[in-house]
Amino acid sequence: MTPGEFIDKWSRADRTERQAAQEHFIDLCRLLDEPTPNEAVDPDGYTFEKGVSKIDGTGGFADVWKRGCFGWEYKKDKANLDRAYQQLQLYSVALEHPPLLVVSDTKRFRIYTNWTNTVQEIHDFTLDDLAHSGTRELLRNVFRHPERLQPKKTREQVTKDAAKEFSAIAERLRMKGHAPEKVAHFLNRIVFCLFAEDVDLLQDDLFKRLLDTLAKRREQVPERSQKMLSELFRNMREGGQYGLEHILHFNGGLFNDDEALPLDADSLDMLRTIARQDWSSIDPTIFGTLFERFLDPDKRAQIGAHYTDPQKIMMIVEPVILRLLNAEWDTVKAEMADILAKGRTRDGRPGPAAKSRAEAQLDQFLKRLADVRVLDPACGSGNFLYLALQSLKDLERRVIVEAVDMGLALRVIHC
Repeated sequence: MTPGEFIDKWSRADRTERQAAQEHFIDLCRLLDEPTPNEAVDPDGYTFEKGVSKIDGTGGFADVWKRGCFGWEYKKDKANLDRAYQQLQLYSVALEHPPLLVVSDTKRFRIYTNWTNTVQEIHDFTLDDLAHSGTRELLRNVFRHPERLQPKKTREQVTKDAAKEFSAIAERLRMKGHAPEKVAHFLNRIVFCLFAEDVDLLQDDLFKRLLDTLAKRREQVPERSQKMLSELFRNMREGGQYGLEHILHFNGGLFNDDEALPLDADSLDMLRTIARQDWSSIDPTIFGTLFERFLDPDKRAQIGAHYTDPQKIMMIVEPVILRLLNAEWDTVKAEMADILAKGRTRDGRPGPAAKSRAEAQLDQFLKRLADVRVLDPACGSGNFLYLALQSLKDLERRVIVEAVDMGLALRVIHC
């Protein structure tokens, strides 16, 4: 099939997802001179309608899956591709963490990189772009050489760059005479706003638009920035209207008052540059990094602040917390498998009583995970607690996926 034939056929097509998906993918394989799933050497590793268990415990099917390459989800024409991507994310564990996640409505294509510890990149193109050899080569790499799409920047590199820029703003505020504790608290609020915006808790680029509005009248930036940021923080604390925007209520104490510090024009320029980063790709442990750097070095020992990088923290979390809980789960899982094996009925399937007993053990272990309490004796940046929680959630996802694969239903998800 030529590019012109492919574009002409699918530009005129008006089918539902179910009617179009497999034929569209097969035609794409013909265009790229790639084998279809039914022509694959390893049919177990390349298939239509790959059965999966989602991380929320329910089941589903990925439209196309190729081991070590991609998970692919179709939606009907003009559908919301963001929702298709969210669906693939739920499938990711069961699909063996493919490096690429692809979504399409037959006329639009979006490729998300999915490597751990890299800054995600998105390749977005349309049906007409397939007329260009470069676009077709990009898709061939999806099938044959996904590693060529791996982003060069790691999350750690981008996080360190952002921390460096924020440290410069912190130094400018300290030079203006603001107490280091107030600088730390104020700038951590700013960091939180950047995260919140890029995960749509602050919607429609609200924070970036606020910064752009401030930049239009540079001579009044300090007074206006203090006033507008204070108003934003107040609305985040209570929830409510901020201009024409509705602000959610943010609890937890970060916005326990509405105090904001004045930013000069140069600091505002730095902040606008920082805000253009994709903060959803930045490691949340940046809070700990910044907490340390925002404090006055002369008072750091007195305050007791010390930042430990994630790798060193995991040298404690893994043996002290994870290793023991993983061993517990392996034991529980073996006991559940034994219960199911001994309780098989004549048709070879586990009987209701056996499933009920195994599910009771599953629920007990999930409750055990939910009840784990982690103490951080240093009481510093909070990175130890964050990484411990993240590790526990990863283990919880593993438990859910492996239990569903055993045919068990989740009575209660203790997330």
